[in-house]
Amino acid sequence: MSNDRFGRHHLGAFLASALLVTSYNASPVLAQQTDSLAIFYMQSLLWEDCGRATCTRVTVPLDYAKPEGDTIALSVRRIGSPDLPPLVMNPGGPGSEGTQFAQGIARSLDPAVTAAFTPVGFDPRGTGDSAPVRCFTGRSANRWLRTDVTPDTMAEQVRYMTAAAKISSACQRFSPTIVPHIGTENTVRDMDIIRGALGSAKLNWLGFSYGTSLGTRYAELFPHNVGRMVLDGAVDPSLDAMELSRGQSAGFQRAIRRFDRKYPGSIAHINTLLASLDSIPMKTDGLQKLVQSEASTAIFLSMYDTSFWSPLHDALIAAKRGDGTELQELSYYANDQTGPTTFSSNSISAFTSINCWDFPQTPARKGLAGRADRFAKKASVPELAMAMSWGNAPCSTWFDHSLTTPAPADTRTTAPILIVGTAFDPATPISWARSLKKQLPTSSLLTYVGDGHTAYLGGNECVDRVVDEFLLTGVPPTTKRC
Repeated sequence: MSNDRFGRHHLGAFLASALLVTSYNASPVLAQQTDSLAIFYMQSLLWEDCGRATCTRVTVPLDYAKPEGDTIALSVRRIGSPDLPPLVMNPGGPGSEGTQFAQGIARSLDPAVTAAFTPVGFDPRGTGDSAPVRCFTGRSANRWLRTDVTPDTMAEQVRYMTAAAKISSACQRFSPTIVPHIGTENTVRDMDIIRGALGSAKLNWLGFSYGTSLGTRYAELFPHNVGRMVLDGAVDPSLDAMELSRGQSAGFQRAIRRFDRKYPGSIAHINTLLASLDSIPMKTDGLQKLVQSEASTAIFLSMYDTSFWSPLHDALIAAKRGDGTELQELSYYANDQTGPTTFSSNSISAFTSINCWDFPQTPARKGLAGRADRFAKKASVPELAMAMSWGNAPCSTWFDHSLTTPAPADTRTTAPILIVGTAFDPATPISWARSLKKQLPTSSLLTYVGDGHTAYLGGNECVDRVVDEFLLTGVPPTTKRC
């Protein structure tokens, strides 16, 4: 997971637990560019028209440890002239498709930027049309999204952990080939092959949210190939899954308090509503009643962008009258859900499997319960704080994890990097942007003093001007705040 003008930086299947993954220390194997990869870098691409854009497939190794083995094809979309340098972008997630995102965002870019660069998007491996991973049926996805993510009793906790544990085995059963080979590390290697296949000496990168993790990791693994790089909604790569959840929990609580200032009394109503829904679902106009997890998802989603604040307020008023339809619609939107058992993307599966693969194992039941209690202490909406911890449950029993561990970024790049942080960002707190600034020696930090998740192309002329000038000139900005 949002900047919903272009598609969500996806909220995903964990409600709003560890929404993003970090980047890691470089491995010696990755540092070696062997001859066996040369064929991938030199591949010829066949471009086809695909509706106001051109599309192609880039072939990459399924397993970088065996580049001579099986391959997969990544979906890539280009919007504009093939003669301009590519500006590759990622919307976040993890689990979000990048092709449609790029086509949407291209319409909002300043003409000077599109005159200098060609926007390019790709579906990272495991997502969209790039060997999509599958961990759910429509029914099991709906059942998981409706599971009580704030279990109160021992029995409820055991049932929740049992349900979470089934996701790992389902991923291996439905997607045995791709699921062991997704994750940030492989996607970053794919990014460099995409760069080479596009004929670009440098990777110009516009990454939002989780896309900042991809950009940071790229700067570590391919420091000499970094071009113009913008990281908006920065993730701190030194934090593990539970530390990220703790930071996000505090960020969402802060956002909800700001929402309550605009709509006084909202926090009290939200607490009353969530307490009621914990045991009594609410009627809707749809086929299913509203449950607590759906209401929580609707609230989390609405903190991503202030354009959702008014619809959330209206939905809460409707819920006061006993109608949960609008809250359920917001929840469906957050998870690309088109009906009780139908979905428009595989983002729930991709989000879960990428997050769980990238991070070390998260705590078991007792550990998650303890963190949930700590997150909820002094929280304005305790139920949402607890959900941030319990949402990590699928990764407690994941079949395997990356052998690397979260660590501060370490790169030898000399290219300037622009980090954009939003003062009241709920999903990527400004403290993460400040921390990343310290870790990347050539970076500059632009702080947007506002609400919502990410800032570029979000309606603030100052932010857009600074980012555009950096993309066009490569000169670090003198402006520090907008």
